[in-house]
Amino acid sequence: MRDRSRTGAAIFGTTVGAVMQAVAVALMLLLVHSAAAQPKAWREFEGFEGADSAAALPDDALVPGELVIGRLMYPSARGGFLGGGDWRQGRTGWTDDYPKADRLLAQMLRRLSRANVRAVEQPVNPDDGDDIDYWPFMIVGLAGSWQLTDAQAANIREYLLRGGFMFCDSFFGGGYGDRNWDSFEESLKRVFPDRPIIDLTDDHPIFHTVFDLPGMTNVMIPHVSMVMRGGRGGMGYGLQPHWRGVEDDKGRLLMLIAYNNDNGDAWQWADDPRYPGELVNLSLRLAVNVAMYAMTH
Repeated sequence: MRDRSRTGAAIFGTTVGAVMQAVAVALMLLLVHSAAAQPKAWREFEGFEGADSAAALPDDALVPGELVIGRLMYPSARGGFLGGGDWRQGRTGWTDDYPKADRLLAQMLRRLSRANVRAVEQPVNPDDGDDIDYWPFMIVGLAGSWQLTDAQAANIREYLLRGGFMFCDSFFGGGYGDRNWDSFEESLKRVFPDRPIIDLTDDHPIFHTVFDLPGMTNVMIPHVSMVMRGGRGGMGYGLQPHWRGVEDDKGRLLMLIAYNNDNGDAWQWADDPRYPGELVNLSLRLAVNVAMYAMTH
């Protein structure tokens, strides 16, 4: 693996106790209504990218951790992805960059801190009732592909308002009126019919929680095909990054929306010299910020 900068690691390490306390509080708030529930066991699904996103199972995969990277499972719009399929069995939109990106992120959270991070991700089905509440930090891959039912949207809404957080990533388009954005927004409006989607500014705390990331809203984390084709994607990718979010009544960010960005690809292809190392480093620093913001706000 290419060297990753440890700038900010000392600060990160000194806050681990507070972060872990925040994890415990978040779990308590999320689970207060369902004390009898038990979390689903870990399971693994096949990703639609095949070998490109496959990852070996770490030796300590089943060792519990205080911080676990959740991965939201969801039914896909337009009949699935790459010809459709049963989203509950993998190989659809939610498996974008999975599981390789998630496991690289877990490694880097461990490296940049003394936090007890589980080595493997947790796929989370929003139809599984209260199980979603055990995983206060979740990634939503290929977010423009999700097509939530009303029941799933209601469960996600309660999860977010009780303290959960979602990082929506890996979707591109021309902007408002674009098919991918419209598909994403349609399901998001089922989750929050009345909450506006806001454009974040560079002074937002999520860009400064651990690492100071000035000018982040002007940076695009590209899809791998854009890098390999000299800056131009093959699917009409939008070239203007948008960092958006949805807040609760107190101004706490409930989700980060990385539109015209693909952080999952930066993590997935972190060891490939064709993907710019400076963008890998930046994306990983951002992910540390997002995880810590989610756990401490």
